[in-house]
Amino acid sequence: MPYGSDVDNALNKPVTIKTLQKMKTNGEKFVVVALYDAPMAGMAQKCGVEAVLVGDSLGMTVLGYESTIPVTMEQMIYHVEAVARGNRKSLIIGDLPFMTYATSTDALKNATRLMQAGAQMIKIEGGQWLAGTVGMLAERGIPVCAHLGLTPQSVNKFGGFRVQGREPEQAEQIAADAHLLAEAGADLLVLECVPSALAERITREVPIPVIGIGAGRDTDAQVLVINDILGLTEHPPKFSKNFLTEAGDIPGAMKKYVADVKAGVFPDEDHIFL
Repeated sequence: MPYGSDVDNALNKPVTIKTLQKMKTNGEKFVVVALYDAPMAGMAQKCGVEAVLVGDSLGMTVLGYESTIPVTMEQMIYHVEAVARGNRKSLIIGDLPFMTYATSTDALKNATRLMQAGAQMIKIEGGQWLAGTVGMLAERGIPVCAHLGLTPQSVNKFGGFRVQGREPEQAEQIAADAHLLAEAGADLLVLECVPSALAERITREVPIPVIGIGAGRDTDAQVLVINDILGLTEHPPKFSKNFLTEAGDIPGAMKKYVADVKAGVFPDEDHIFL
């Protein structure tokens, strides 16, 4: 049986999109962790993590690449399958990697593969140009998590991992894209490395739950990569925090992260962009 599948956990209902939407409506924070294997997936569900993201960040955190660009569909499928075997409760979101959704046809084919591997939602990066694809996937029963702000697959276009939305024109474009993608049928939205005021505005204005990473404390949820939570990142980004130093062990670190997000303690001023 998967890690953490104790009696109490087995009796709990799996987290769904409706669960997260209800939490947003009620003003209750939820927690997301990016992770890549069965043991961590089992631990996350036991520690109260509502959603797990099998991110293409695995290219950098697991496979040793310098960016997410080299990650393939086969690698994503392998890790989604592993996480699905370890998880029975948390909602599983899977990234579509670089250039696997450049056309609607590609998006449908590759989203299907990821869903059949065990993902319950797919995540794609981009703004206005993706609205038609989001609508097409939603119509065919494939839930979509959109991703705006710093979109790592576009790191070469951005010229590095830089905060997005500090200029008024860019901030307005990100906000407009958020509305457009929600209207097209996206179920969740990730905002990465944007000023906290912009993230607060978008979270307030769009009807779907917003997950922040380096986007301040006012989003509906927070996501961190498991490597950052456990202090395994050699040069951690500003928005991350090593919870292992305070907790002393891995389950404790996960529980501390969950508790701090839900209490509004994390992120604090040291972990946001103004």
